Amino acid sequence: MTTPTQKLSDAGVSIWLDDLSRERLTSGNLQELIDTKNVVGVTTNPSIFASALSNGAAYAEQMKQLAAAGETPENAGFAAMIDDVRDACDVFAPIYSASQGFDGRVSIEVSPLLARNAEETLAQAKELYSIVDRENVMIKIPATLEGLKPIAQALAEGISVNVTLIFSLERYRAVINAYMLGLEEALAKGKDLSKIHSVASFFVSRVDAEIDSRLDAIGTEEALALKGKAGVANARLAFEVYEQAFESERWARLEAAGANRQRPLWASTGVKNPAYPDTLYVTEIAAPGTVNTMPEATLNATFDHAEITGDAIKGTYEESNEILNALEALGVSYNDVVEKLEAEGVEKFEVSWRELLATVEGALKN
Repeated sequence: MTTPTQKLSDAGVSIWLDDLSRERLTSGNLQELIDTKNVVGVTTNPSIFASALSNGAAYAEQMKQLAAAGETPENAGFAAMIDDVRDACDVFAPIYSASQGFDGRVSIEVSPLLARNAEETLAQAKELYSIVDRENVMIKIPATLEGLKPIAQALAEGISVNVTLIFSLERYRAVINAYMLGLEEALAKGKDLSKIHSVASFFVSRVDAEIDSRLDAIGTEEALALKGKAGVANARLAFEVYEQAFESERWARLEAAGANRQRPLWASTGVKNPAYPDTLYVTEIAAPGTVNTMPEATLNATFDHAEITGDAIKGTYEESNEILNALEALGVSYNDVVEKLEAEGVEKFEVSWRELLATVEGALKN
């Protein structure tokens, strides 16, 4: 019997796992997920590594060596992350090769403390790319206003980029523009565009979590009827933005030179409200040419019982616009919501990063 994850893959959706740890690598669990649940890539972030390092004894020996070498907590933390990412890249190398570079990807993020500093973000992106030294690594850069320039510059250097923390349609348009700017500069430098890949990580569940709380505060029947609809509507409209941008004359010129489309990646796909179906942010935004990065609980739920019906986005744009318009009419400001979510997203990653550094500092002292 064909599994739901196989059906999702057959529908043109790449399944990436939103998690990585040394234990997952050494136990063979990551390879098992590849073999049984159609996982073809991995994304990471500071929260994921903070959890891995705090819960795992797998890093103890490396921390002892790094302590003896006198490394700072930040350098030691990056050393552990880089080793995991490099090993995961090796696990995914066959998929990377078979998919011509679209899948088999592993992401590692620049320090979130640099999210508002363009120059340092670019410098660290280049450093991480060089140290990991694997063609299938993707460097994650947040889509803050300050992040747009280093995103384009990293791409111009031939570095594949996972653009993260996208919440708004306006910022997504700016991210696509940065992608094309980077490719145009790479082309001018004589780079092989076919080797450069990117995904744009558009966050889904956090939009519902924020808007639902505002709808609860309004409390009317009309408001409560809109709960759980904004995240999917926003993502579907993002896909419309993607379609429009990659049908432009500007893109046609880059594509003729060998460029690859920057795929939409659905992030934050774990359901935060237990009243909603646990596969909501998988089944309702499935579309060809997209990536869905799932925490393990969402992956397991999808494998177990997701009902995959193919393209769930085509033909939904009018309805999705109506949902966002209805929210505005109730006084739920889209711009206010997405600005708040971006600020909170950066802050959450900063907190996780500082927790990670504190954990590493403790491990270095043991």
